[in-house]
Amino acid sequence: MSATFAQPPVGDPCFTESYSRVILKQRVFQEIGQIVYKACGIRLVHGKEELVRSRLLKRLRALGLPNFEVYMHYVKDKKNEQELKVMIESLTTNKTSFFRENPHFEYMRTSILPGLIARGSGVRIWSAGCSSGEEPYSIAILLDEEWPCLNRSDLRILATDISTPILEKARKGEYEKELLMGIPAYFREKYFSRILSAPVPTFRINDSIKKMVRFANLNLMAPWPMKGSFDLIFCRNVMIYFDHATQQELVRRFYDILVPGGYLMVGHSESLIASDCDLKYIRPATYMRE
Repeated sequence: MSATFAQPPVGDPCFTESYSRVILKQRVFQEIGQIVYKACGIRLVHGKEELVRSRLLKRLRALGLPNFEVYMHYVKDKKNEQELKVMIESLTTNKTSFFRENPHFEYMRTSILPGLIARGSGVRIWSAGCSSGEEPYSIAILLDEEWPCLNRSDLRILATDISTPILEKARKGEYEKELLMGIPAYFREKYFSRILSAPVPTFRINDSIKKMVRFANLNLMAPWPMKGSFDLIFCRNVMIYFDHATQQELVRRFYDILVPGGYLMVGHSESLIASDCDLKYIRPATYMRE
């Protein structure tokens, strides 16, 4: 029989104080790491204990559970299968920004798009690990600027992430003003509309850009339902959480789904060994299937 736990009184300072003393034992940290690795390939290495503790404490509070040992029983209970997904989402870093690591977008503008425009056929781009949408929307803005006559029915920008809540945020396309500070003023005026002035100025990306992107939930370690190949894949600052064997397997799968001459872009803090993945090194964090 499963234990039941009463929800804590909202704002109860004694209850909050009690959680500050909850310890994440190494044995439990390792157990969490094994479960997360099996589920999605993310490796929780030594040194991540405090990050895991601080993020999962929020789940203990929400569920009214007294410690991490009880929480792990809860996660493994078949009646609570959804909690595994919530736990993984809690541990996933969602830091991103518009036109992040801009050299990728400059290379796309100057060296990739001219070839696609000359080819003139349909274009397929995948933002893998899209977080709250800034990356795929940046891609869409760049395409709208550089290829305004592109038939939208010939374009597919797929944006996927493992986190359902972050995808819901991405679909809304609403961002506080400070998140737009890195965007040229021309882009802010052309592609965003203010929807809220106070207490925090908030902007929504225009529907013309929204319609260019299709968001979907996807675990990169699970089977991929997509049919057809991609001209360009962005998978940036995602593989840093995987071990080398998992990275190799993921890159091999990217290779298989790229068209000949297609590109894979990874984060500038990441690097691939070209001989391990059959991709040709083009420039920092940019690879091509020959």
